[in-house]
Amino acid sequence: MSDDPIVKLRERIDAIDEQLLELFNQRAGCAVEVARVKRELSVDPQDAIEFFRPEREAQVMKRLKALNKGPLSDQEVARLIREVMSACLALEQPLKIAYLGPEGTYTQTAALKHFGHSVSTAPMSSIPDVFAAVESGQTNYGLVPVENSTEGVISHTLDMFIDSSLRVCGEVEIPINHYLASNSQDVSMIRHIYSHQQSFAQCRRWLDQNLPGVERIPVSSNAEAARLAASEDDAAAICGLPAVEIFGLKVCYENIEDLSDNTTRFVIIGKQEVAPSGNDKTSLLISTKNIPGALLGVLQPLADHGISMYKIESRPAKGYKWAYVFFIDIDGHQDDENVINALNELKQQAALFKILGSYPKASL
Repeated sequence: MSDDPIVKLRERIDAIDEQLLELFNQRAGCAVEVARVKRELSVDPQDAIEFFRPEREAQVMKRLKALNKGPLSDQEVARLIREVMSACLALEQPLKIAYLGPEGTYTQTAALKHFGHSVSTAPMSSIPDVFAAVESGQTNYGLVPVENSTEGVISHTLDMFIDSSLRVCGEVEIPINHYLASNSQDVSMIRHIYSHQQSFAQCRRWLDQNLPGVERIPVSSNAEAARLAASEDDAAAICGLPAVEIFGLKVCYENIEDLSDNTTRFVIIGKQEVAPSGNDKTSLLISTKNIPGALLGVLQPLADHGISMYKIESRPAKGYKWAYVFFIDIDGHQDDENVINALNELKQQAALFKILGSYPKASL
């Protein structure tokens, strides 16, 4: 045996890697066994068995991050565990996830962050197409953007929930870092820039200061912007790093967003009701009666039962002039006693009441 300390450390690493491999496969074997037991216990073989359990995964993440003593950060531990769970779930039931495409969008990045890289992702051309893919059973779940910390809500997503029977099964947040990329790193050659209109808004100040005379052309997604820029010598795109790499562009500038904490929240849509995880959020859709103080009457039960409200957003009600529906996010799960009591009272005050879903809060 060598006395070289580096060699000894490498031998120790090799031994640990062998232990990890054995443990990974033990965990995978347990996942396969879980799937077998679920199928055996299923009363009707035609019933859909829920292999993906968002509340269980949230509990696992929370417990392991609490146990983490470093040097790996909690975020890195979460990323590693997510990939292990993703690989194990693929042995139980391979999942297919619809997202707002094309390949290389921030929505795809969010999908892979939440589900891991062992799922199959299906790019859709529009938010309604994502909903349709899940409703038809073409995919197991969908992932759509719902709000940005700089520019606010994605109204098209909210509008889809008014008529859809799908439920919110989870949420994920990702920091949005925009890159200016083109075929050449010589910005003096750039005559026009492609990007999604939200990204233009999030980078408005930077563009005004650095490229004030360059034409800005809105397109359906940042990945589409990268695709278009890759085919032209005098064009650039504002996009994420995955799109830069997919379309072979060169980075001209990094992190050109006006606010450094620029974050987008996405929701996972599906058909299942998610059980309590212990750290949950509930999304509601309501409309009020056309009487004085109606909105106050709807919100008062939340205060009376000590429930925090994260967000309230209004959207025009379809088919009714100057009438509105409200999207509300509250703390807690619909099965929590105080939430049950509050929602029972709220229902009496609302003209329309719909629980969009209860789900684990987004983690780092």
